[in-house]
Amino acid sequence: MPDASESFLAGLARHGGRPALRGESGEIAFDRLPEAVAACRGVLESVAARRVALALDNGLQWALWDLALLADGRVCVPLPGFFSPAQQAHVLDSAGVDTLIVDPVAASASAAVFPGFVPVAPGILRRVPAQVPALPTGTVKITYTSGTTGQPKGVCLSAAAQLAVARSVARIGEAGAVERHLGVLPLATLLENIAGLYAGLLAGACVELLPMRTIGFSGGGGFDPARFLQTLHARRPHSLILLPQMLLALVGAAEQGHAPPAGLRFVAVGGGQVSARLLQRAEALGLPVYEGYGLSECASVVCLNTPAARRVGTVGRPLPHAALRIADDGEVQVRGAHMLGYLGEAPLADQLVAGEWLGTGDLGHFEDGFLVLHGRRKHQFITAYGRNVNPEWVEAELVQQGPIAQAWVHGEALAENLAVLVPRRADCSDAELDAAVAAANAGLPDYARAGRWLRADAPFTPANGLLTANGRLRRAALAAHYLPRSGADGAASCATFTSFSDEIDT
Repeated sequence: MPDASESFLAGLARHGGRPALRGESGEIAFDRLPEAVAACRGVLESVAARRVALALDNGLQWALWDLALLADGRVCVPLPGFFSPAQQAHVLDSAGVDTLIVDPVAASASAAVFPGFVPVAPGILRRVPAQVPALPTGTVKITYTSGTTGQPKGVCLSAAAQLAVARSVARIGEAGAVERHLGVLPLATLLENIAGLYAGLLAGACVELLPMRTIGFSGGGGFDPARFLQTLHARRPHSLILLPQMLLALVGAAEQGHAPPAGLRFVAVGGGQVSARLLQRAEALGLPVYEGYGLSECASVVCLNTPAARRVGTVGRPLPHAALRIADDGEVQVRGAHMLGYLGEAPLADQLVAGEWLGTGDLGHFEDGFLVLHGRRKHQFITAYGRNVNPEWVEAELVQQGPIAQAWVHGEALAENLAVLVPRRADCSDAELDAAVAAANAGLPDYARAGRWLRADAPFTPANGLLTANGRLRRAALAAHYLPRSGADGAASCATFTSFSDEIDT
């Protein structure tokens, strides 16, 4: 057992008979966890597994297999259920996966879905991969970032990097007396895996893992806010990790008189630009919401607001395991628990600045030690009038408005910025969208405002290729889909705004 994972698993014993994991099929106490993990390790050894993909829904089995792989130092490859079949095949082939763990009930069907794999034990499929690419020394997890274009990219992580992040987050959970964490993001996303599962266990919390349909997510990327809120009230967690859209559902329901679940003590939000106005609305409702920042290349969380150090409009101060600096061009650079390298690409040393700093591609600055993000450097566009605009800022303001569920903003070389909008309701009228855009524009400078808008023909989802796995917009795909019909010459059938003087309180 590798040193980092050995100390991690051994340290959990101090929590004794308290519940460690809870799912639909029951719960496992901390003092029974080693036995459950050992059983999984025995199966892995019996089938000679080396590189193992987890094709499971959230639940006890996902956690146990992941912990077993970590304990043995075998390579774990989480396989997101929201990836397309082609993306999943790419993950399996590019990582050289030889073992696939699936739901035992659906093992036969899984063998048909994943050609070349054959059942060798309940829920265990095996194959001889066509190629086994070399990995950086110490790799125990390959997490795939869906990116903005092309095939997912594999990020190779060590146990030490993952657990350094988990320990930083666990200290916050311990200080906040978090005893129950509900995983509402897929465990195949690094954020829930590290900051939810690992950090929760380190803090001595009971980590509850339910199928994603129970949380309110469908396979195609749809989200049911009512189902989500119903589950929160039924489970009454102390802590959650939310995407901005999920926080918006929680805040919107509370503002309509639906009280948030009792007992919430720490709600982390990340995975995308969060409007300061949304955070202020959450604060006014008494919701303990704390914005953070992280990236897969740094084993998840890098910065996080906490009850002891919080500033709305920032993503918090760096966590103990990380150091940050701002480069001359405004890019945020990180030193600390970062990746070992990208799968199949140049060594990490070739990508570091001054031998130790990893460029994030994000722009930002510090205010009294708190990091303020401006958005992605590569997403910034320059208008026809020479003004630099980060679209994430404008999009965050647009989705604050009740009628707008999703927004994509583009303005490269345009005289007026274009917004493509997904209404929150199918029967939402043009007049309602007009008013919503006007309200958002009222709080923006002239050069950043949406001058025209186009109604999207469908929600942006991972299934249709317009959204990444962790909820970020696929900008190149959106541009290819909508710009040809947008009439950048001014001929599009989009509403054009001439006055944005009325600001409403949202």
